[in-house]
Amino acid sequence: MFQVGDKVFYPMHGAGIVTAVEEKEFRGELEEYCSITIPSSHMNVMLPIKKASKAGLRSVIDRRTAKRMLEDYYDAEHEPQLPWKQRFSSNMEKIKTGEFEAGLEVLSDLQYRNKEKPLNASEKQMLNNAKRLIVSELSLIKNITESQAEGLLQLPG
Repeated sequence: MFQVGDKVFYPMHGAGIVTAVEEKEFRGELEEYCSITIPSSHMNVMLPIKKASKAGLRSVIDRRTAKRMLEDYYDAEHEPQLPWKQRFSSNMEKIKTGEFEAGLEVLSDLQYRNKEKPLNASEKQMLNNAKRLIVSELSLIKNITESQAEGLLQLPG
């Protein structure tokens, strides 16, 4: 159960802070809702608590885990070249999970591919979306600006 002040991640939307947990009437029944402010998109979301886990809402990862995953991100090995459609589909599924590590994998893979050969419009959009989601979580985990979080994602070389 989430409480006011908890830092959470909502897949496809980004990281945010629980601002309220309250009962609201919906279709004649009282339901508990979680209000989340997502700073990166200046958005407020209300999500029924009973649907939170199905929607993939989770607590942000801790600093130690983030540090370990970032180290892996810098040293990532890349899969052999998959056909574009298969790669796009695989990357989209990873992003939809809302898992930090999966998002980093997509980001790393697309950054690597972009250095090899410019990405098409769909993959550029996916790269930007993956980066936005990772940056939103990193900034909350480390209590830094999004600009500083983006700087943590700069690959050497």
